[in-house]
Amino acid sequence: MTWITPACLAAAGPGSPPAVTDDIRELDTFLDAAYDAQERLTSGDLRRRAIAADLPAAALTRIDALPEGEYAQDEAAEALRAINV
Repeated sequence: MTWITPACLAAAGPGSPPAVTDDIRELDTFLDAAYDAQERLTSGDLRRRAIAADLPAAALTRIDALPEGEYAQDEAAEALRAINV
């Protein structure tokens, strides 16, 4: 068992990257599958693929909030992480 101590929390400090949530992991897995053999996808393509993949509501909410446009996988991942739900 690993214990988180106040010293561990303080070591992270301000400016540390936020913890990766299950939603983000699920979106990353989704993006890996969606971009298989694709270089760029539109936000509409991502929405349709997310619905077909039966993603949970929180993930669909992030994808629905994605601005219209065309994205490479890394661009989509960055944009989805920036969306607060």
